[in-house]
Amino acid sequence: MSAPAAVPAAPFRFCLNTSTIRGQKLDLPDAVDLAAEVGYQGIEPWISEIEAFTKGGGKLADLKTRLRDKNLAVPSAIGFFEWIVDDPARREKALEQAKRDMALVAALGGTHIAAPPWGAHDKSKIEKDVDLFAAAERYHALCEVGRAAGVVPMVEVWGFSHTLSRLGEAVLVAVESGHADACILADVYHLHKGGSPIAGLALLQGRRLPVFHVNDYPADPPPAAIADKDRVFPGDGVAPLAAIFSHLRQIGFDGFLSLELFNEAYYQQDARTVARIGLEKMRAATMQKTGASS
Repeated sequence: MSAPAAVPAAPFRFCLNTSTIRGQKLDLPDAVDLAAEVGYQGIEPWISEIEAFTKGGGKLADLKTRLRDKNLAVPSAIGFFEWIVDDPARREKALEQAKRDMALVAALGGTHIAAPPWGAHDKSKIEKDVDLFAAAERYHALCEVGRAAGVVPMVEVWGFSHTLSRLGEAVLVAVESGHADACILADVYHLHKGGSPIAGLALLQGRRLPVFHVNDYPADPPPAAIADKDRVFPGDGVAPLAAIFSHLRQIGFDGFLSLELFNEAYYQQDARTVARIGLEKMRAATMQKTGASS
């Protein structure tokens, strides 16, 4: 009997953003075990979860050992600090918070952290629009904090936000920062929500996208009304995933694809089942072929 045909290697590395199983209320060590057992190569925790772990008596050194033993990377973490706002006092506090958050990530062996436009995302709470060139200078300052901490902040595209809702805006901030570590965190859902053409991905360098958030979305509601809760498993919606992954391959992307969902229906299911299905569907979506260029 001949040996079974070898399964081709997946073209990307896969990560589990813990928001995907937030509703099941697993503690962080259990989420680490689950991600590793299901077959992910990385986990993307939220700073609030790391803090809850330490406040409950957990030791970061022990968790780092657990991650190492499970061969699980921490390519990114999700934090919120007001690095981009106009108020200098708030920015100063934000950089101090960023230092603390980055220290937590570094203690786990993590390498990057999300830097969304927190504090400048809600138009009703902003006196005036943030100048993107000023934002670039502020991102440079944040990158300097990151360099000292050993953790790189990624300018995050937030499609629902008043600031940095589009890929091009995040790219401007990263480019004009002039910092050698500048990079971007993009997301299938947020590109759709903010109206960014996916062809713009082809203009980037793959190494400037250390992590890419993966999900899908239905045809309805439209972008103006769609929300985080509407995200679905890759392949279960209408997102041009094959084209997106084609662009990522073409630019030499070698980072992590991180499954990030906030679906209440999934929160009612077994966490392992959700994580397994998500990985299977994410992997399958990356195998699709396309000739699309936009």
